Amino acid sequence: MSTNNSFDKFLQEKLDERKANGLLRSLVFYNDKIDFSSNDYLGFAQLQQLKQTTHNTLPSGSTGSRLITGNPLLAEETEKIIADFHHAEAALIFNSGYCANVGLFSCIANKGDTLITDEFIHASIIDGARLNHANRYKFKHNNIEDLEKKLQQASGKKIVAVESIYSMDGDEAPLKEIVTLCKKHEAILIVDEAHAIGVFGDKGEGLVCKYNLQKEVFACIYTFGKALGLHGAVITGSNTLRNYLINHARSFIYTTALPPHTYLQIQQAYKLLPTANRKILFELIDHYRSVVQKIRNISFIESSSTIQTIIIGDNKKAKDLANHLVEKGFFAKAILSPTVPIGTERLRICLHSFNTSVQIDALLQEVNTFLS
Repeated sequence: MSTNNSFDKFLQEKLDERKANGLLRSLVFYNDKIDFSSNDYLGFAQLQQLKQTTHNTLPSGSTGSRLITGNPLLAEETEKIIADFHHAEAALIFNSGYCANVGLFSCIANKGDTLITDEFIHASIIDGARLNHANRYKFKHNNIEDLEKKLQQASGKKIVAVESIYSMDGDEAPLKEIVTLCKKHEAILIVDEAHAIGVFGDKGEGLVCKYNLQKEVFACIYTFGKALGLHGAVITGSNTLRNYLINHARSFIYTTALPPHTYLQIQQAYKLLPTANRKILFELIDHYRSVVQKIRNISFIESSSTIQTIIIGDNKKAKDLANHLVEKGFFAKAILSPTVPIGTERLRICLHSFNTSVQIDALLQEVNTFLS
């Protein structure tokens, strides 16, 4: 057997192991189903205003990294627009939310420093933190008392990282209390606003701005691939932070930049955010919550965001429910352990401004039928 075939066999054994445990991932295409799964909360991904935002005179590609040939004036103009929108001093665009978090958290701390994250923090922050040599602690989810214990144990520069809206639970971080605690212990706070931008705040600025905490938070991460319906991400903070990332964030330095037309689309999306129909979105969220609370023997996590969950507690049953919904014309994703803790396997339901109360009622009726 050749070396290549031998290694392929090893890889197949690993895949077979995942399949046997019911954890094998595969790519799916459900474009003909009613969407209760995507992150397109405001329906921006389908907007003609964004689809038509192109310019025939622009190159089709960036031709290099931002530090070489991939830094058009459009890029820095867009960063200024974003910084102003979020009431920040400066902004730096990355190719994705994953790249932004890996770049930031891999270089923001050094040996002897301490990085403290919520136990449910996104995988991209975990991966970034693993690349630096700081001490790392996790605190119990949204638990202020446990966070304080970890801050008391911390040494060196202290860095706390949370999500404003958690991607798997949909619940909100107690940002005001966390800010107070960080001040008390002289720690900086970094907030990932991936699932808050576009949804919360008078103009969709996110929760940090909604609570007027932008001067208390060291850095925010905003992604363009969710409510903005595009691709990419941005880190906001001080000019010093921006310059530091340009010099130290490897996921920014060593990658081809976004194509120029993307910056035009990002600018257009930010222009549209203030007038997006968040009223309808929150009416649908309230409708969902009122209906789900009336269903007997159903377990769910309290959430006032676009992300709602129904706890199933078993990988196979969660997958079976998701497959049942597909057969009935709905696409809502099953989230399995170890992505979420064992015993909290769930159906993750994402609500959008383009959904209807009739669709929500039909979805929950099917869920109720399956679980009864």
